[in-house]
Amino acid sequence: MSSQSSVKKPVTVVIVGAGHRSLIYASYAKQHPEEMKIVGVVDPDAERRALTRERFEFSEECCFSDIEEFVSKPKMADAVINGTMDHLHVSTSIPLLKAGYDMMLEKPIGVSADEVLHLHEEAERYGRKVMICHVLRYAPFYSSIRQQIIDGAIGDIISITTEENVTYHHMGMAYVRGKWGRLDKGGSSMLMAKSCHDLDVVAWMKGDVRPVKVSSFGGLLQFRPENAPEGAGKRCLVDCAIEQSCPYSARKNYIEQRKWRAYVNYNTHLGVVMTDEELEESLRNDSPYGRCVWHCDNDVVDHQTVIVEFADGSVGTHVMTGGSSKPGRTIHIIGTKGEIQGEMEEGTYVIRRPDARKGSVYSEQKIELGVKSDMHGGGDLLLVADFVKVMYGAAPSISSTSLEKSLHGHLIGFGADQSRLEQRTIALT
Repeated sequence: MSSQSSVKKPVTVVIVGAGHRSLIYASYAKQHPEEMKIVGVVDPDAERRALTRERFEFSEECCFSDIEEFVSKPKMADAVINGTMDHLHVSTSIPLLKAGYDMMLEKPIGVSADEVLHLHEEAERYGRKVMICHVLRYAPFYSSIRQQIIDGAIGDIISITTEENVTYHHMGMAYVRGKWGRLDKGGSSMLMAKSCHDLDVVAWMKGDVRPVKVSSFGGLLQFRPENAPEGAGKRCLVDCAIEQSCPYSARKNYIEQRKWRAYVNYNTHLGVVMTDEELEESLRNDSPYGRCVWHCDNDVVDHQTVIVEFADGSVGTHVMTGGSSKPGRTIHIIGTKGEIQGEMEEGTYVIRRPDARKGSVYSEQKIELGVKSDMHGGGDLLLVADFVKVMYGAAPSISSTSLEKSLHGHLIGFGADQSRLEQRTIALT
C-alpha cells in the first residue's frame, strides 16, 4: 500500500465459509490491520463461527449461520471473502452482490459455463467488484513472465505448454480420499478444482486473444480397486498388510510426515489441535483419510491433458498428472523471437533467443525471482493486497483476476471436460 492509503480506514471484510483457503486470505488482516479488518463470519458450523470470531475479535452478533440470515441484516462491511465449496459459489455469491458487497471469490467461479456467465451478468448488473482467487497470476514467477510477454521479449506467442504434477500425497488426500474425490461432493472435476489456475495462466498469457477450440483426454487410471497391490486392505491402520511400505500410508503422510493436517484434522486451520494419538484413532475408525486409496469412492480423473486453439492460430497445452513423486508447475512459451521456460517451485526461468553466430545456437538469460518452494509461489497474499488497492480505487495490477478477465480460462476447462467425456473437439463460444 502507498503512504496515502495508510490514512484511510481499513477495508472491512466478512468471511463467507470459514475454510482453509478463506483463512489464508483473511490472515492479511492480521499482517496489515491498517488495510483490512475482518468484521464477521458466515458458516453453518458453530465451532468454526466461534473460532473465527475469537481469532479476529468481533462480536457474536456478527456471526451468521447462512447467507439468508446475513443478507437480511443491514450491510455491515465493504466486501466478503467467499470460500464456500465449489458448487455453492454462484448460489451464495448472487445474494451477496445484490446486498451490496464486493467480493473475493475462491476458484473455480462455478461448476458450469452457464453458471459462470450468469454470475458475470449479475456482477455487472449490480456494479460490484469481483476478484477471483487465481493466486498464480500474483506469484512473482508468473507475473514476471507475463510482463516479459507484454514487453515483447519473445515476440508473438506460437505455443504455450504448462504442466502440473500433483504429488502422490496431495493426490491421495484431496482427490482420492478427500472431498474433491467425487464430483457429487466437491462439485468440480479434478481439472477445474486443481488446474483451473493453470488454464487461467494459459489464457492470461494470451491477453485478449480468445480461445476458440479445445480437446482433452484423460481418465481415472490408477486409483481403482482392481489396481490395489496384493495385501492392501480397506483401511490403512486396520487391515493392510503393506501399510509399512506403502507411500500412501495414512500413518506416514498425516502422522509421521504431518502433511495436510489442516485438511485431515477438522478445523486445524482455526487453531484446533489434535494429538497424534487422537488422529490415529480417527484414521483407524471414521476418518475418510484413513481409507485405502485403491478402495475409495473416488470418481474424478487422476490425469488429463488439454489442448486449446486460440483465435490467432496459436495453441496451448496443459498436462495434469496426479501421483507424481515431486510436485511442480512448469511452463514453456515459444514465440516468434525466442522462448521462456521455467519451473515455479525453483523460482527461476530462462529466456532463450536464436543466436546464429559461429559456435552458438542460442543465447540464454536466467531470471531469479527469489521465491521457492511455496505452493502458490507467494501469490496468496499478493492477491489480497491487490484487492485492497482496488477497493481503495487504485488501478488493478497486470495480474488482475477480475471476474471478466477470468472467464476464458474457465471456459477452456469446462470445454475440456466436455471434450473428454464426449470424445470430440469443442468449439468455445
